[in-house]
Amino acid sequence: MRTILVCAVTLLLAAPAAAASPLPVVASTNVYGDIASQIGGSHVAVTSILSDPNADPHLFEPGTRNALAVSKARVVIQNGAGYDDFMTKLENAAPNSKRTVVTIADVLGVHGRDANPHLWYDVPKLGRIAGSIETALARADAMHAVAYRTGLRRFVASLQPLQREVAAIKTQSGGTAVAYTEPVPGYLLDAAGLKNLAPSSFTRAIENGTEPSPQAVAAMDALMAKHRVRVLLYNNQAVSPITKRVREAAARAGIPVVGVSETLPAHQTFQQWQLAQVKALRSALAK
Repeated sequence: MRTILVCAVTLLLAAPAAAASPLPVVASTNVYGDIASQIGGSHVAVTSILSDPNADPHLFEPGTRNALAVSKARVVIQNGAGYDDFMTKLENAAPNSKRTVVTIADVLGVHGRDANPHLWYDVPKLGRIAGSIETALARADAMHAVAYRTGLRRFVASLQPLQREVAAIKTQSGGTAVAYTEPVPGYLLDAAGLKNLAPSSFTRAIENGTEPSPQAVAAMDALMAKHRVRVLLYNNQAVSPITKRVREAAARAGIPVVGVSETLPAHQTFQQWQLAQVKALRSALAK
């Protein structure tokens, strides 16, 4: 009888531990993975597929480990707008009726062939992005819905220093002409009231991994040589001989170069990463 009671107690003690298993979440990039982790805390176990700050996300090919993670996920967070099409392939390869998929491009209504897919640079809409992630977590794990709401409020409040820095750039340097090697920081420039003069014939080619036309390269070089822009924003993760040439032209002309990236650097939160980049931009504009 005593043995039966001991077994029963053991099972009762083990049951809450099983119920408390973290919610499996997969994000296409560690940008969204970090946001989900901040909102979900200990209640979520997040796997981020794109996480190498030194790799070009446009050249990424998922492996079997990625497929396994997606197959087990209860929540999947993807960018959409053509940025991470590999996610759809992974999801189709492992159908799961219990899986909730959040596509940020759909949340923000960003569609079309010419849409800028780098949605996490849209500072004014970060609250909506985070809100869509919180909603998905709460739907998949109603038991911890209150904790997710608390996590969302904490995350949104933590964006205030970033928002203030962007507002300061708009006040101090609104209307200033800048250029980027590809549209990674495009939404940030819009929020800060800055004008991008880089020709789309150059930036879209770089984004797509193709060779810009000689005319596009010449136009980009002219922006530097003739000092038509105050700052060059340079994507550190999509480097080619042509982009290096543009960066060198900016350096020769005395135009500050501000590096930007597409994935989260190691050991930094989303807020730390974005705030550091925006502060670097503000400092460069003031030179």
